[in-house]
Amino acid sequence: MSRDVTRTTLTAMTHVPPPAEELRLLDAELRQLDARRAQLLHRRGRLVAALRAVPAAPARPVRQAPLGPPRPEATAPGVQNLLLLLGGVLLTLAATVFTLVSWGHMGIAGRALVLGAVTAAALAAPLPLLRRGLSSTAEAVAGLGPALTVLDAYAVRQVAFTGADTAAYTALASALLAALWTAYGLLPRVSGLRLPLPAALAAAQLPLLCWAISVSAGAYAITAALVLTAGIDTVVALRVPARSVRVPAVVGAYGMGGWGALAAGWLSWGAAGPSAAARAAALLLLAAAIALVAARRLPDPALPTLNAAAGWLLLVAAVGGVLRATLPGGWTVPGYLACGVALLAVRTRLPGVVRHGAVQASGTVQAAALVCALPLLAVALLGPLGQVADPWSGAPSGARAAVTVHTPWPPYPWQLLLGPVVVAAVAACLVRDEARLPWARTGAVCLVWATAMAAPATFQLPYTAALLLQGAATAAVLAAAALRLLPAATTALALGGSVPLVLLSLPSETATLTVLSVLTAACAAASARAHLAPFTVPASLVHGTALACATGAATGRPAAQTALLVLAVPLAAALVAPRLDGPHARVGAEVTGAVAGLLAIGLAITTPPMLALVLALCGVIAAGTAVRPDRRSLGHPAAVLFVLAGWVRLASWEVGTVEAYTLPVTVLALCVGAWRRHRDPRVPSWTAYGPGLAATLLPSLVAAWHDPHGARPLLLGAAALLLTLLGARHRLRAPLVLGGSVLVLDTLHELAPYLVQMTGTLPRWVPPALAGLLLLALGATYEQRIRDVRRVREVLGRMS
Repeated sequence: MSRDVTRTTLTAMTHVPPPAEELRLLDAELRQLDARRAQLLHRRGRLVAALRAVPAAPARPVRQAPLGPPRPEATAPGVQNLLLLLGGVLLTLAATVFTLVSWGHMGIAGRALVLGAVTAAALAAPLPLLRRGLSSTAEAVAGLGPALTVLDAYAVRQVAFTGADTAAYTALASALLAALWTAYGLLPRVSGLRLPLPAALAAAQLPLLCWAISVSAGAYAITAALVLTAGIDTVVALRVPARSVRVPAVVGAYGMGGWGALAAGWLSWGAAGPSAAARAAALLLLAAAIALVAARRLPDPALPTLNAAAGWLLLVAAVGGVLRATLPGGWTVPGYLACGVALLAVRTRLPGVVRHGAVQASGTVQAAALVCALPLLAVALLGPLGQVADPWSGAPSGARAAVTVHTPWPPYPWQLLLGPVVVAAVAACLVRDEARLPWARTGAVCLVWATAMAAPATFQLPYTAALLLQGAATAAVLAAAALRLLPAATTALALGGSVPLVLLSLPSETATLTVLSVLTAACAAASARAHLAPFTVPASLVHGTALACATGAATGRPAAQTALLVLAVPLAAALVAPRLDGPHARVGAEVTGAVAGLLAIGLAITTPPMLALVLALCGVIAAGTAVRPDRRSLGHPAAVLFVLAGWVRLASWEVGTVEAYTLPVTVLALCVGAWRRHRDPRVPSWTAYGPGLAATLLPSLVAAWHDPHGARPLLLGAAALLLTLLGARHRLRAPLVLGGSVLVLDTLHELAPYLVQMTGTLPRWVPPALAGLLLLALGATYEQRIRDVRRVREVLGRMS
């Protein structure tokens, strides 16, 4: 800054206005900005209107530049392989057509020259192609070789060996082709080709089988050929590392081996004597050896176990088939089962994969033994169902007669019964895994129980002994579950076992009553255990219901009187349920009691007085249960039962007055509504009094319209008038609306005859004139009527 500038000059140059002046300047600037903004908005609006008035020109399509070259849908190697495959297929078809169709048009020299030249060309062509690096083309050309050599073999047979046996020639030709293609595929210069060795392996599947067929060696030789071929495939699959050879070898091993194993098993099952069974067993042993060797050599952890299991099953089939042919007919299942259990005895000396396969094979054999025993167990447990059609017909001669009412008895029963016994012993003694031990014990208990239930009929015990033995088995399982010696799930077994016991007791009246009494008491005693109560309490009530029905039938009481005995079960359920621990036990007892009550109602439905009594007693039981704080909701069913009981009683007295049925409901409903209004004044009158009033007013109104000469219309009108006045006095909407509506309708019904008579005496022009005057009056006072209606609605809205 220059020193010549005075202080007065600096002060004038840096003048700052006072705040009031600066505020005035800012307001002026803002007003100018607002004015400018208003001008711009006005101009913008005019431009928008002008653009909307002009029709829009069609928009030109905008061409987007391509993002890049389109992606090919197929790769170059894929296209090449497809073309080569199609070319090879077409050439093979052409050669086949030439050989089969055009062969006869050429001489012998021409035939040999054409086939030899084409075959030699197909065999030699891959060599130069491989040298030039065209491996895919070489593979395609090499694929023609197998087809051409097969055509050559066919041509040779047609020319030189016309009378030769087809199976024998096929065996020889396939063996030569397999050797030829094996030698060709092992040549150093073509070792890179993948088709020759698989083709040789495919041809090698036929020589043994076709040779066995050609010499008519029989089923055993043919089966041996299949098994030996599978063995060769297995050796190739295990020894050859090339995947192109190993995969076809595995397919051939499983295919030929499965076919051979099934054929050997069929021969073993149908063997007529020990000699035939031994020959079939030799085939099965060979197949088993192949499977077990393959299981030890396979690297996959899952497939070897399946192979080992299949091998051990074949071993069981071999030994079991010999036992079946040697022992009597009834020992077939025990023989196979013994072989299966023997696998478990030697499992500790076997390596890991083979040991696991032995365990799986043993389990499969044991499961098959149980399946064979199922018909016997089904007849022994469910056979007494035939007694339901004719109960108390007299005690049968024995246990087997009691279970074979309408079902045949299976042959060899006690031999079949050995299956569940042996499997139960194996499950109880040989299972040591902590995770599987509870399941094994439960399964063993189930099998022992099933054996005990089927033993009386199997050994033809007396009828009384059968009842005692089955009862003891059921009691033993129930006691073991109560003492926690067995899981609680076995309680279901004991309770389910009581059903065959009850069915078995049906032929004798004394036995039925005794069995039901004992089962009821036993289940009731077991209910003292909290962990069994959810199962045993409903079972005790079910048996008690059956006991009540049986007692009524034994005493000769009609079904309606038996219903009173059945009502003891709902009463017992209502008394016992609050004392049970746990919601499951309480709900089970109450549901069972409710079902028993429905049964009692069904028994008494044919006798109205007794039905009314049963309904009333059910209502008393439901009302007593509703006293509990957690069962308050049962008060409604109790009220319904009481009402139904009253209606049934009135119907039995032939009471035809509608009010006799509706007034009790109305009184009860109004009492409940008044009680609710007393506890909660906010409850609307429609909820508190509406159902009760409608229960009487509406049926009485319908009856009054069909009773023109009785006192009902007058009484109904008086009651409706009283309700209307009470509703207006206490400002209650439900009595006012219901009472007023019923009063108007009842009045119209009473005045209808007079209105009809008066209408008949008036001139015919009077009704149209009155209608016109009414419409004019309504039109003139429409707004006033609308206000009146709104005022009435507001008055009703202010009511409760």
